[in-house]
Amino acid sequence: MREIETERLILRRWSVDDIDDLFDYARNPNVGPHAGWKPHENKTESLEIMQTLFLNKDSCWAIVWKESGTVIGSIAFENDSKRPNLNCRELGYAMSEDYWGKGIMTEAAEAIIRCGFDELELDMVSIYRNPQNERSGRVIDKCGFTYEGTLRQANKIYDGSVRDVSCYSMTRAEYEKAKR
Repeated sequence: MREIETERLILRRWSVDDIDDLFDYARNPNVGPHAGWKPHENKTESLEIMQTLFLNKDSCWAIVWKESGTVIGSIAFENDSKRPNLNCRELGYAMSEDYWGKGIMTEAAEAIIRCGFDELELDMVSIYRNPQNERSGRVIDKCGFTYEGTLRQANKIYDGSVRDVSCYSMTRAEYEKAKR
């Protein structure tokens, strides 16, 4: 996994030293629930999640705001459980509420999508969202994903409730066409 630099961001590997920044945005009750995870209650919980999901993963980047050097979010590729036999990865992300509405997640997502198609040679990138998460929907639209439909009652989240899931994808051909 290489470091990726954009106009305003550095996308890099996570470090244990990022724990304060992770906890700072992950404890916010407006961040995690949109993605289906509960707000972090303390730094110990953040560290456990960091060790399990972020550290030593070749496809999970810390989103660093260049201006301050602060980690403001995460972005990652995961195996797409709905497309297990394809050369496809699922894109996921979360970001500090302080940075919402500024085009930052779109900037990060576009960089990771480029990496997925140009370097990882993926055939498809998928993304799923809570239909009520309109901000994520705007990122998905700006990045050029195609809406596939909604899986009803498809995702059980941390509090036991069940949500619908809006499904999107981008094929290599769609990516190449948009690049021109």
